Amino acid sequence: MNASVFDFLLTTEPDDAPAGDLATGWARHRARSAGFANSVDRAAIAGFDSAETGSAFLGGYQEALHALIPALAPDDLAAMCATESGGARPSSMTTTVAGDGTVTGTKSFATLGPAATCFVVIAKEGVRADGRSSLRTVLVRASAPGITVTPLPELPFVPEVPHATVEFAAAPGEVLPGDGYADHLKPFRTVEDLHVVAAVLGRLVRVGRQARWPVEPVAQLLAVLAAVRGVSAEDPSSAGAHIALGGVFDMLTRVRAELAPWWDRVDPVVRSRWERDAPVLGVAGKARAARLTTAWRAVDGAE
Repeated sequence: MNASVFDFLLTTEPDDAPAGDLATGWARHRARSAGFANSVDRAAIAGFDSAETGSAFLGGYQEALHALIPALAPDDLAAMCATESGGARPSSMTTTVAGDGTVTGTKSFATLGPAATCFVVIAKEGVRADGRSSLRTVLVRASAPGITVTPLPELPFVPEVPHATVEFAAAPGEVLPGDGYADHLKPFRTVEDLHVVAAVLGRLVRVGRQARWPVEPVAQLLAVLAAVRGVSAEDPSSAGAHIALGGVFDMLTRVRAELAPWWDRVDPVVRSRWERDAPVLGVAGKARAARLTTAWRAVDGAE
């Protein structure tokens, strides 16, 4: 019988060993969650073992990237490198990959950039017959020559999450099969949302247990996690999955409102840090809303 993530979150004590650096924490998480085949379950466990929302986010972010890019080594700390000064739309990208796999260009905002061991770079290979950019995904080791990583200032929330500008000057990389946009960048937004929400839910279950919340709010958190697990089994590019994910975020909003009376039981430091970091759930909210609108148009047009 497979291990139950719900039983784990309800009966296991959090791993409160000193965090150490991010690589050490990732290795400890992989050992701790090795019995769980579902990456969303592992993300929830990462959140449960996190003393901060920022570290929960990082656990979900890593599980999302490893689920999407199986070519990553298990111990890799990966950073998605898509955003440039003009945004992350294919038409605005100027970073290029040559025929030998070398990458040239600058990514303006790479989450985990300063600590990454591998960069997942979305780069322009050329122009298709229809005039649109042809994108590929390239794995570039952080130890490769031709890379300059410039840390960015902390954000006002989840300050534990580092970001950087990454410049590639003919940096050697491994070009992955498939289309960089359709197969990797586009689904990553949905895959990331699912794993980060799972991690935040795991973190909130930990808070609820330690503050001795009543069983009802804890059960509601697990119910949202069950919905996340269900959506994660679907094709992340499908319209139905986007619509269901929109429903998950609506459920999470309602549950967070219902939790409000119980935060008085929580340690004041933990409560204040949650209030500081909760905006992470709204990151990329406009893009998510646009994808949801597109998804509804797709299903309405199919009728």
